[in-house]
Amino acid sequence: MIKHYCRFLLLLVMLAEPTFANAQIKVEASEEVELMAILSRTAGFREYCMDRGGQYTKDTEAWFAPYKQHAVVACFQSLRNKYGISYDAVMSMAIHLDIDGDRIKFLGEQTDLDKRWKDIDIEDFIDQLNTFYIETRFHDFYTQHQSFYESVLHIYEQNVMQYFHQDWYPRFYGKEPTEQFRIVVGFTNGGGNYGPSRQLTGQPKEVLAICGYSIDENTGKTFENGTDYAATLIHEFNHSFVNPLYDANADQLGAIGETLLKRYYRGMSNQAYRNAPTVINESIVRAAVIIYMQENGFSEEQIKAEMYDQIARDFLWMPELVTALRHYSKHRNRYKSLGDYYPEIVKCLEKYLKVETKRIEDAL
Repeated sequence: MIKHYCRFLLLLVMLAEPTFANAQIKVEASEEVELMAILSRTAGFREYCMDRGGQYTKDTEAWFAPYKQHAVVACFQSLRNKYGISYDAVMSMAIHLDIDGDRIKFLGEQTDLDKRWKDIDIEDFIDQLNTFYIETRFHDFYTQHQSFYESVLHIYEQNVMQYFHQDWYPRFYGKEPTEQFRIVVGFTNGGGNYGPSRQLTGQPKEVLAICGYSIDENTGKTFENGTDYAATLIHEFNHSFVNPLYDANADQLGAIGETLLKRYYRGMSNQAYRNAPTVINESIVRAAVIIYMQENGFSEEQIKAEMYDQIARDFLWMPELVTALRHYSKHRNRYKSLGDYYPEIVKCLEKYLKVETKRIEDAL
């Protein structure tokens, strides 16, 4: 189990057996997440080198810079070059670690990890990671920053969690999840946000939103605009409901996803979206965020800003997809769950591609 050294927020009192609607959601710091993120930063992984953490970034650099030639750092660099270990693959490993005293243990099975880890000698990597953990005195660094972690988590609880309404998910998607949901602030992740999950034997599946920490260069504050960060949190939890629906509709959605990826490859690739399932799932998740905002009191200005942000990220079909999901939301007497509505989503995206193709060909 990932260690929790920070106080947590109890959103709702548990009145019955745990479900998504009445379970505890904790805002946490994780030593395992920080370990993998700081190792990535020390190894020069650009997505973990955003350096947006102010004094914390300076402290990290001062403490770990002398270890940039460490054996596990060189090993991790080679894993990135050979197997693509980066971005969410790093966090996939982090949530499968457990620090017990001075020993790091791997939890679960290698097949539980992101597929980029499948050909890697996990035992050897964990051995080297243990050496790094001890020789860098990582636990001392982590414990010395406890008051900092706690202060940031308090700000997150106050500014962000008020916009997170967990009962919306089963209501919108038409199903009660069996997963346990967790929120972790990744203090070395900068603008990077990740949604990994794990399924340990005999335990409920855990879905995590790992939210990056950064300081606004103009105000010197963090998590100040709670609605912006809430949108990220809402996004990550949407994945738990949306991603499983792809496989049941892969025959139709696969070709659509490949076409969208081909036409907008540069924009998708720059966001590390390089396959059809990811493009489709990201599209639906992002559209669902806008529906959430419409149904939970966000201002028209905020909703419009979110829409234009998605279009700027090359999700040009977002208006059509949001319109389709709004139709689903208003006709729940016909559609008991989002899964029942997926044939209409297929039609929506097919129509978008048809109209776009005609628009392009008419100009030739």
